[in-house]
Parts: sequence; C-alpha cells; structure tokens
Amino acid sequence: MTRSGRRTWLLRAAALPAAAALLLGSACTSAEEGGSDAPTGASGPGVSDEPCPNAIDKNKGCIYLGVLSDLEGGPFAVLGQSINEAQLAFWKKVNEDGGIGDYEVDIATNTKNTSYDVQKHAAAYQQVEPNVLALAMSLGTVNTQAVLDQMDTGNLVAAAGTFWSGWQFPADDKGVMLEAGYSYCTEAVIGLDWFASVHNKPAKVASVVYRGDYGGDYAAGAKKWVEANESELVAEIETAPNAIAGSQDGPVGQIIAAAPDVVVLATGPQEMAEIVAKAAQAGYKGRFLGAGPTWNGALLKTAAAPALTALYNGTAPMQGWDGPSEGVKAARDASGGKEPANWGYLAGWALSYPIKSLLEKANAEDKLNRAGVRSLVDGLEVDYKGMLPNATFGTEPDVTTQVATIAVPDAAAPLGTKTVVDGYKAPSLEKITYTEPCVRP
Repeated sequence: MTRSGRRTWLLRAAALPAAAALLLGSACTSAEEGGSDAPTGASGPGVSDEPCPNAIDKNKGCIYLGVLSDLEGGPFAVLGQSINEAQLAFWKKVNEDGGIGDYEVDIATNTKNTSYDVQKHAAAYQQVEPNVLALAMSLGTVNTQAVLDQMDTGNLVAAAGTFWSGWQFPADDKGVMLEAGYSYCTEAVIGLDWFASVHNKPAKVASVVYRGDYGGDYAAGAKKWVEANESELVAEIETAPNAIAGSQDGPVGQIIAAAPDVVVLATGPQEMAEIVAKAAQAGYKGRFLGAGPTWNGALLKTAAAPALTALYNGTAPMQGWDGPSEGVKAARDASGGKEPANWGYLAGWALSYPIKSLLEKANAEDKLNRAGVRSLVDGLEVDYKGMLPNATFGTEPDVTTQVATIAVPDAAAPLGTKTVVDGYKAPSLEKITYTEPCVRP
C-alpha cells in the first residue's frame, strides 16, 4: 500500500460502522501473535508519513528503529560506539539509495545508552518501545534476555548485538531476534580447533569468562571442545568487569596455578589485556585465545602490547577490515576512507543486513507494522555480501557452515589486527551435539 493509499484507507476506516470496527480490532488481536494472518499496511509504532529528521527525500515517510547499546560508561563502550557509527553510516547509505519503498530509516532519534547494565537496558527499552517499528541493535546477552518477554508481547523484532547460542534456536529466541554468524559457544570450538591445527593440540585448557554473561556460552563451547577432543579443562574461572571486580589478579593467579596450554577468554578488552599482561609477567608460557568482544586495537598503545603481540589470537564472525568481500568494501567506502576505532564498525555493518532484508520484505508484502514484520522472520533469507555466510531464519542452525576469521595483533595493520585465516571451519563441530542452547539464563 502506498502512502497516499494508506491515507485513503484510514479515512474510510474512520467512517466504518461500529460492528466493522470491532471486526478489525479482532483481526489485529490475533495478528499480534505474529501468525500468517498478520495485518497488512504500513502503520503503528515507528511508521510515520512525516519525513525523518534530516531526511534526504522529504517526500518520503519515516521508519524509526531503536538502538540500545553501551555507548558510554560500560565495559564495551568503545565497541558499542563503533557499532553505532557503522549502523548510522549503513542506514544513511540505504536512504541515499532510495530508502525502503516510500520510507527512509532513522535510528538516531531512538538511540539510548545502556552502559551494558541490565537495569539501564530495561529502562531504555521502555523509553523507546512506544516509538519504534523494530530495534536496529540490542547489545548484550543478559541485557537482551531481560526484555525478551516484553519484545515477544509487543512483536518487537531486534538485531542481536550478542551471539548467545539461544538466538539460533527458534524456540528460545521467540522469533524476534535476528542473529548473525556463529554463537559464542561455537566460536570457542572454532577457535580451539584452529589453535590445535597451528600449535600443538592443547592437553590442558582453561577458560576465563564474565560470570552469567556472554562468557557462560563461550565457556560451554570450550567444555564441548575439550570433551570431544579428549583434553582436560583444568580451570573454569569466572570474573567480572573491573568496575565490579576491581582487578583481574584472582584469575591470573588461577591461571598460573593451573598452567594450561591455552586460556580462552570472554571478557571485556581492558580485562583481557590485564590478564594476558600480568600472566606473562608472572611467567606463564601458554597462549591466549579471545572471543571477538575481548579485542580493541587501542590496546596496542598500552603497556600490555608486547604480551598481546606475543601470546594472543582473536576470533571474529566476519571478515576483518582487510577482507575482500563486497560487504567489507561497502563498509570501508561508507567510512569515507577513515579507519574506525575497532572491529565493532564491521560488526555494526554486518548486523544491519538482516533488519534491512526484513524491512524490504515487509515493504514488498505490505506489512510494515510490528506484527507484519515479525510474521516474516521465519524463512527470511539474508545475504551478508560475503562478510559472513548467508542465512535463512527460522530454521535449526547448521553449525558445520559456521566460520570464523582468526587474527593476530599487529600495530601496523588496520584496527590493530592482521588476518591469519578467513572463513575457518572447525572439524570438531561435526562431532559436537548442538540441538539446543549451550547455556540458558
């Protein structure tokens, strides 16, 4: 339905008799469950006939998307800022290319800082929920889990700024989360397989992860790898951001005592660098393997740089800044040739493709409303332009297709990392059971 057509429909609807209005209300109620009878038309929260603020084409209406992210004060603020920068550039490019049908897209108006805090995230959700068609970003596993039931009730779909394994299972993500790439659980498996292929197969593995956060999923993956490869998990160490824990002296002491061949890490960048540097200073001779959120190229300007360069490798779900794909090239072009602060820019760009595909599908099927958008998640096909494997939503995950980019710290390389291998597949995923989330809240 065009904007002018929708106005005509609204005028006619206003003149309907009471009985017909009741029938329309019943139809909307059943559609709110996200079924095939979802209503048609562009309407409801987050859809306006008025142009977006700073519109490129003032003759187009506006689709408002929300952003809940760590933009200041939290352990992932630097990462969150780069993610947000990329998403602003992504949707600016979409609008320059004509938008979504008769609409442009705005994510700036309903952007809220959560400081990676569950309560702040929940409060920010309440603020933006009445105003948006969907969330362009919900950052953080436990933060997003805390509002998932409300998203379910409100038919609010979100791009997942989190790689919890549960988002990959339709029964657990309630059909409202658009994830990308692997999970933290399979990230650990992929990373350890690569480590075993390049270094000696580790006989002893330790994990250091944020307690009750994304780290739990990552630690579960490390445990699956150890069990599948007849190694030993010598320490499962839980920690917290330094704002809570004070320091990482406790985990470092446990690493030294356990003497693993490799330590897998799922913390924030500051905590990761402290652990690596202090362990190296204490004489630890093993290596470290970090999940994507542990890395920030600015760490190579700190005293931890020598230890990181010597002992650390990182994994990421998408290609690095030096990647050859169409998606990475588009991200580089959108940055105006300016190198971003960290790999979050690439994550923000890649994580925007599912929402764009969903809005395009909703527009094509005249379902630019919350229930309509949600009804189209199952079966949605997303092309990530080579940044990571393409995906179809609403199906059980095939982990054998999941890949990682492996990188090594390099101060001379873009974003402080040099790609060692792109698109690495893990043989161990062929023999690991993955039919449900690795951990649940």
